Amino acid sequence: MKILSILFSGAALAFTLSASNPVYAEECPRGDLDARFCDADGDLLADTPTDPAELIDPDTLIFAYTPVEDPAVYKEAWADFLTHLENETGKSVVFFPVQNNAAQIEAMRSGRLHIAGFNTGSNPLAVNCAGFNPFTIMAAPDGSFGYEMEIITYPGSGVEAVEDIKGKQLAFTSPTSNSGFKAPSAILKADYDMIPERDFEPVYSGKHDNSILGVANKDYLAASIANSVKARMISRDVVKEEDLKVLYKSQTFPTTGYGVVYNLKPELKEKIRNAFFNFEWDGTSLQEEFEKNGEGQFLEITYKEYWEVIRKIDAANGVSYACE
Repeated sequence: MKILSILFSGAALAFTLSASNPVYAEECPRGDLDARFCDADGDLLADTPTDPAELIDPDTLIFAYTPVEDPAVYKEAWADFLTHLENETGKSVVFFPVQNNAAQIEAMRSGRLHIAGFNTGSNPLAVNCAGFNPFTIMAAPDGSFGYEMEIITYPGSGVEAVEDIKGKQLAFTSPTSNSGFKAPSAILKADYDMIPERDFEPVYSGKHDNSILGVANKDYLAASIANSVKARMISRDVVKEEDLKVLYKSQTFPTTGYGVVYNLKPELKEKIRNAFFNFEWDGTSLQEEFEKNGEGQFLEITYKEYWEVIRKIDAANGVSYACE
C-alpha cells in the first residue's frame, strides 16, 4: 500500500491509496509527478508508457463524475453521453458513483477508473499521483467557462460580512477542493488575516451540496462553495435562492477537468477524446442538467495553462503533494 499525503503548511492529511504499477527504475523527467510516471514532453502530465506491456485496453470502461450529494441525478444526466462513448469506443461504459475525492483518486491510481471528471482542486492531486490526463472542460456555447467560489450564509444569521465569521464556524467541503477549501483559505489569509483554528472553527461537510443544504437549513452558519453547484441546486428546487446570502465572490476558476488515465492504449485515448469533442449536446440528458450553468460544449484545454491559477493557490497555501 502507498500513503498519499496532502501537506497544508505542515499539517498532513493522509489518504491510503493502493498502487498498481511499479516505480520506474530508470531516471526520467517528472517534475512533481509520482515516481511511477515520466514527463518527457514537459506538459506536467504523465506520459503514455512506451512499453506496450504497460498499456491497458479494458473491455469495460469505468467513468466517474466528481462526488456529489445525489449520484443518481448525475448518473441519469450522463446517460446519453455514456451511450455516445460506447458507440465511439465500441466498449461497454459503466458510471461509477464516488463518495469523496480521495476515493475517486484512489480508484484511478489503482487501475479501477479509466475516464473521469475531477473537481477543480483535485486535478493537481489526480495528475501528480494517479496519472490523470485532463484534456477538456465544459464551456458555454460562446466558449466562456468557469465558476466562482462564494462564501455564503443565510439571511438573519447575524453575519453581514466575511469579518463577522471571526470566532464562529465556517464549513469547508474537503481539503482537496479548490472552492471548498484551497481558494477560501488563501483569500481569507491574504485579504482578511483570518486563519482556520486561530480565527474561526473549520468544519468539513464532504461535498458542496452538503454545505449549501447545510447553510440553507441553518445547520452551518457559513460555508465556502462553488456557485456552479449552487446554481444547479436552485434550478432543481433543492434550495431557494432567497435562503442563501452571498458574503464573498471570487475571480473565475476553471471547472471540472475531464480526461483519462495515462496508460490507456493511445488509439483508445484518441477515441475517447473524439467522443467528448464530437458529442451533440442538443436534446440530451447532459444538456438538460448542465445548461443550468450555461454550459453546452466540451472545450479543449491543457492542464499546464488552465490550471496555473490553481497551482498558484496551492503554492500560496503552502501545499505540496507527496506520493510516498
